[in-house]
Amino acid sequence: MMRTFLWTTLLLLLLSCALPVPSRAGLSPELVKALESSKYVYISSQRKDGSWSRPAEIWFLYHQGAVYVGTRPDSWRVKRIRWGRPRAKIAVGKPDGPTFYAKGAIVDEPSTVEKMLEVYATKYRDGWSRYEESFRHGFRDGKRVLIRYTPE
Repeated sequence: MMRTFLWTTLLLLLLSCALPVPSRAGLSPELVKALESSKYVYISSQRKDGSWSRPAEIWFLYHQGAVYVGTRPDSWRVKRIRWGRPRAKIAVGKPDGPTFYAKGAIVDEPSTVEKMLEVYATKYRDGWSRYEESFRHGFRDGKRVLIRYTPE
């Protein structure tokens, strides 16, 4: 009986090692290419029960291996980060697009905000004139915060 248990445990352990696991060293070349060419990411934050929120379509900046978004400080993604639940699931390009897991952090990086605003002006040319002032003033007066999502 004990021998069967040990063999079963060993077999399960070996099988689990053979399953594909998202890279912790960085993103795959395919994901990087998707991030460089996509207009949107779809971010789901992790609820306290472990389930995922509905994915939210959001403008983003892919910069130095991380995904940056500017968002309201009262958004659920910000609240969950502040409550110690920074894990997010990010789909690229469409809600069922290539996905990776990341750890979110609220950061104060003025140079990244400036880079984001420059990129948004060309990447989101059609909607930028409508939102530019809101983004610029929001980052200045605290109505927007910068979140950095670092891939796990």
